[in-house]
Amino acid sequence: MSIVASGSAAIARAAGRASRAMGRGGGTSVPGVVLLRINPRAVDTLAARLGGGSILVSATNGKTTTTRMLGGALRADGAEVITNGAGANLLSGIASTLADARLGRPETARGLFECDEAALPEVMARLTPRALVLMNLFRDQLDRHGELEAISERWQAMLLAPGALPRLVLAADDPAIAALGDGRDCLWFGLDDPAVAAGALPHAADSTRCRACNAPLTYDHVWFGHLGDWRCRGCGSSRPHLDVAVIDAGLRGATGSDPRIRTPDGEVTLHLTVPGLHNVLNAAAALAGALAMGVRADVAAAAISQVPAAFGRAEHLVVDGTDLVLLLAKNPAGANENVRTLLLDPGEHHLLVALNDRIADGRDVSWIWDVDWEPLLPRVTSVTVTGERAHDLALRFRYGGLDPDRLHVIPDHRAALASAIAAVPPGGCLEVLPTYTAMHDIRADLVARGAASEFWDEG
Repeated sequence: MSIVASGSAAIARAAGRASRAMGRGGGTSVPGVVLLRINPRAVDTLAARLGGGSILVSATNGKTTTTRMLGGALRADGAEVITNGAGANLLSGIASTLADARLGRPETARGLFECDEAALPEVMARLTPRALVLMNLFRDQLDRHGELEAISERWQAMLLAPGALPRLVLAADDPAIAALGDGRDCLWFGLDDPAVAAGALPHAADSTRCRACNAPLTYDHVWFGHLGDWRCRGCGSSRPHLDVAVIDAGLRGATGSDPRIRTPDGEVTLHLTVPGLHNVLNAAAALAGALAMGVRADVAAAAISQVPAAFGRAEHLVVDGTDLVLLLAKNPAGANENVRTLLLDPGEHHLLVALNDRIADGRDVSWIWDVDWEPLLPRVTSVTVTGERAHDLALRFRYGGLDPDRLHVIPDHRAALASAIAAVPPGGCLEVLPTYTAMHDIRADLVARGAASEFWDEG
């Protein structure tokens, strides 16, 4: 690394330390903002030090968890991994990670970066990764991203740009992602367990038309959202053959799952501590990504099984003697999967649901009407709603039929958290479903209480 690049990185690191010391947000992205202002090509220069190459992970849902799992697999293979584990996934966050990296073995070090959907094309051009994992596209932050077709088109243009393509690791279950692999050599992953199929497409499903001819798609099995074993009767296109296939999801409620996965290296079984079918698919994506980077399936499976939940993603904590689980719910697909996961466990539920409408959440919160809360409500003892749009949530739950005596509207998140914890009986668990910035608000309060650590300390 040049003296100029080294000096720029040192200044950037100092900016990040100052931001955290002042208790301000952005401690994981401020260094990158400063670095890119000083040296706009810093990412290119710093990434060139990674002799083992880089792998990128992008999706609407699941990229933080998948990146965390994939990092475990790469480390188990002996790699020194440079990763944005705190989830700062814009170019500035990746620049921060590279600036902060202390490489013990530059010749074999590997970069592993989760990447925001909109930022992916520029990050791709800067890093020229060895592999690219694309998992799903759902409606999310429409005021920032536009409809998911706009993201899909930008990704297609990215893959048509001059230069060598990375090894593509694609979700066969998502028609929008599968279309990106047409005519390309890909490693395909997905679900192949009819026992966990949903009855039909949800009313808010997104990609339901063929990308080739625009005819309606039909599904032999629907997993969640628009993901499933799909085909088109119009032009004959269908879900690609799975190279990495979950043949038994092995769901065991809120405690996790034990999926069996078929791979080109043979069958492996994982033992996940994060619950839900969506996390089974995240694990399959991580396993496929590891294979693309040359890691043996058995080595990757054992490592992925040891990876704890990422902050806010099925993260279990204890607050004043009460169990608490944080389940990030930032769009209809993710929230519906959280509801489905909660329904796997018998008994009553105590919920704290938090809704903000900041830039990182999306200003439009109408998506809460596409979440199927109704199957869970008969088993809910108390629901506390909080955040900047708490009254919108209250209206949604009232229209869903929730008894007003079980609904508590407390816009201040600190007061809401205290009240919701107090409502949980001994031995119970508070299930917290926040949007992105609301999750950070609540975690900050949990850090102040000593129940959680700062997210930048967990990566």
